[in-house]
Amino acid sequence: EYASEMALLRFTQNLRRHLSCPDTNVPGNSVASCLASFFQQNPKARSYILTDQGELRKHMNIFINSEQVLDRRTLTDQVSDDDEIFILQALSGGL
Repeated sequence: EYASEMALLRFTQNLRRHLSCPDTNVPGNSVASCLASFFQQNPKARSYILTDQGELRKHMNIFINSEQVLDRRTLTDQVSDDDEIFILQALSGGL
Protein backbone atom coordinates (compact mmCIF):
# COMPACT_ATOMS: atom_id res chain seq x y z
CA GLU A 1 0.00 0.00 0.00
CA TYR A 2 1.43 3.36 -1.06
CA ALA A 3 0.70 6.45 1.01
CA SER A 4 1.88 9.73 -0.41
CA GLU A 5 3.54 11.96 2.17
CA MET A 6 2.45 15.57 2.13
CA ALA A 7 2.71 18.67 4.25
CA LEU A 8 -0.32 19.58 6.36
CA LEU A 9 -1.81 23.00 5.66
CA ARG A 10 -3.66 24.36 8.71
CA PHE A 11 -5.76 27.49 9.22
CA THR A 12 -6.85 29.29 12.37
CA GLN A 13 -10.48 29.32 13.49
CA ASN A 14 -10.57 33.05 12.73
CA LEU A 15 -9.79 32.39 9.06
CA ARG A 16 -12.32 29.59 8.93
CA ARG A 17 -15.02 32.13 9.70
CA HIS A 18 -14.15 33.90 6.43
CA LEU A 19 -12.99 31.04 4.20
CA SER A 20 -13.76 27.43 3.55
CA CYS A 21 -10.35 26.14 4.55
CA PRO A 22 -10.23 22.80 6.35
CA ASP A 23 -6.88 21.33 7.32
CA THR A 24 -5.55 19.83 4.10
CA ASN A 25 -2.61 17.64 3.09
CA VAL A 26 -0.91 19.26 0.12
CA PRO A 27 2.01 18.26 -2.12
CA GLY A 28 4.89 20.66 -2.63
CA ASN A 29 8.44 21.42 -1.54
CA SER A 30 8.00 25.15 -0.86
CA VAL A 31 5.30 27.30 0.72
CA ALA A 32 4.45 28.66 -2.74
CA SER A 33 3.99 25.19 -4.30
CA CYS A 34 1.94 23.94 -1.33
CA LEU A 35 -0.33 26.99 -1.53
CA ALA A 36 -0.67 26.57 -5.31
CA SER A 37 -1.88 23.00 -4.73
CA PHE A 38 -4.40 24.23 -2.15
CA PHE A 39 -5.65 27.07 -4.36
CA GLN A 40 -6.43 24.58 -7.17
CA GLN A 41 -9.21 23.23 -4.93
CA ASN A 42 -9.99 26.54 -3.20
CA PRO A 43 -9.38 29.46 -5.61
CA LYS A 44 -11.31 31.97 -3.46
CA ALA A 45 -8.73 31.61 -0.68
CA ARG A 46 -5.92 32.93 -2.90
CA SER A 47 -7.04 36.57 -2.93
CA TYR A 48 -7.54 36.50 0.83
CA ILE A 49 -4.03 35.18 1.55
CA LEU A 50 -1.96 36.59 -1.33
CA THR A 51 -1.83 39.90 -3.20
CA ASP A 52 -2.36 40.07 -6.97
CA GLN A 53 1.45 39.84 -7.29
CA GLY A 54 1.50 36.57 -5.32
CA GLU A 55 3.02 38.07 -2.17
CA LEU A 56 1.76 37.29 1.31
CA ARG A 57 -0.72 39.97 2.39
CA LYS A 58 0.40 42.27 5.21
CA HIS A 59 -2.32 41.01 7.55
CA MET A 60 -1.36 37.34 7.06
CA ASN A 61 1.38 35.24 8.64
CA ILE A 62 2.64 31.79 7.71
CA PHE A 63 4.65 29.48 9.95
CA ILE A 64 6.33 26.21 9.04
CA ASN A 65 6.03 24.24 12.25
CA SER A 66 7.00 26.97 14.77
CA GLU A 67 9.17 29.09 12.46
CA GLN A 68 7.79 32.14 10.67
CA VAL A 69 8.48 32.11 6.92
CA LEU A 70 11.36 34.34 5.89
CA ASP A 71 10.31 34.97 2.28
CA ARG A 72 6.98 36.81 2.34
CA ARG A 73 7.42 37.96 -1.27
CA THR A 74 7.92 34.76 -3.28
CA LEU A 75 7.29 32.17 -0.53
CA THR A 76 10.33 30.05 -1.36
CA ASP A 77 10.76 28.68 2.20
CA GLN A 78 11.31 24.93 1.89
CA VAL A 79 8.73 22.44 3.15
CA SER A 80 9.23 18.76 4.00
CA ASP A 81 6.61 16.03 3.87
CA ASP A 82 6.05 15.93 7.62
CA ASP A 83 5.88 19.72 8.12
CA GLU A 84 2.82 21.64 9.21
CA ILE A 85 2.16 24.97 7.53
CA PHE A 86 0.09 27.30 9.71
CA ILE A 87 -1.72 30.22 8.10
CA LEU A 88 -3.07 32.88 10.39
CA GLN A 89 -4.35 36.39 10.31
CA ALA A 90 -2.06 38.87 12.04
CA LEU A 91 -4.06 40.56 14.74
CA SER A 92 -3.38 44.15 15.67
CA GLY A 93 -4.93 46.72 17.89
CA GLY A 94 -4.83 47.77 21.47
CA LEU A 95 -6.22 50.31 23.81
